[in-house]
Parts: sequence; structure tokens; C-alpha cells
Amino acid sequence: MAESPRLPTEPPAAPGVAEAESDQPARHAPVETDELLETLGDEYAYRVFEAIVEEPRTGRELVDATNASKPTVYRRLQDLEAAGLVDSTMQIASDGNHCKRFHAVVTSIKVRFDADGFGARLEQKPRPGGPDRSHTTTTGAQPHADD
Repeated sequence: MAESPRLPTEPPAAPGVAEAESDQPARHAPVETDELLETLGDEYAYRVFEAIVEEPRTGRELVDATNASKPTVYRRLQDLEAAGLVDSTMQIASDGNHCKRFHAVVTSIKVRFDADGFGARLEQKPRPGGPDRSHTTTTGAQPHADD
């Protein structure tokens, strides 16, 4: 799988808006390869992820960019966050309004196929002063079901 050169290195700050780290703990435990591929295989999750890779966006911006319903976008954002592909920062405007801005946290996704099954490696951007967030997932060889 080719690496995307469009992945941002940091979420850009919007003028006049302060950003705060997510108040939720890092929950990017390694996800099984089949779950990762299933998530990215979902048309809406892929469209949401693609839009976030282009540039960090709010939920409202993602609804507009993907032409998907608000509940669909937020369900896919939960899936993408659980898979360790996306994270968010809280934006607090000078008028007190706030919203989450979602950004890609992976720099590459590498998938391998061999006699032992298949696996994936997510290369994630390190947080300043934080541990390496790269991880490898594997799934054993599974027989194909005849449809």
C-alpha cells in the first residue's frame, strides 16, 4: 500500500482560536488488522478519513465535505479514533464557543500479506515528550469463505 504524502505533521491552528489537547486519555491501543481494514473498507469511514488527511476539520466541516449525515460522520469518527487513525483537539474561540477539530495522527499505514496471515503497522506522530505511538497489528491466516 502506498504511503500518502498528504498526511499533515501537525494540526494547524485557526486564527483567533485557542486549541487544547483532548481531555480524553490516549486510547489508541493496537487494533486488530482485520478491524483496521474493515474500518477503512467502510465507504463513509474512508471518506471521513480522506477529508481529515486533506486537512484537519470540525464535525460540521466533515458533514459538508463528505456529504454524509451528522450521525454517520460521528459514528465513523469514533471508529477512526478507536483504530488510532484520528485524534481531536478542542478549539475554544474568543467568544467562548468551542468545537473539536479532528486530525490524522498516522504518518503511514503499511499492510503485509504472507504465509502467516496479514498484518498492519501504523506509524503515528509522537506527542511532544510522549512515548513512541507506532504499533503493529497482526491477524493469523484465515480460510476464505465460499460465497
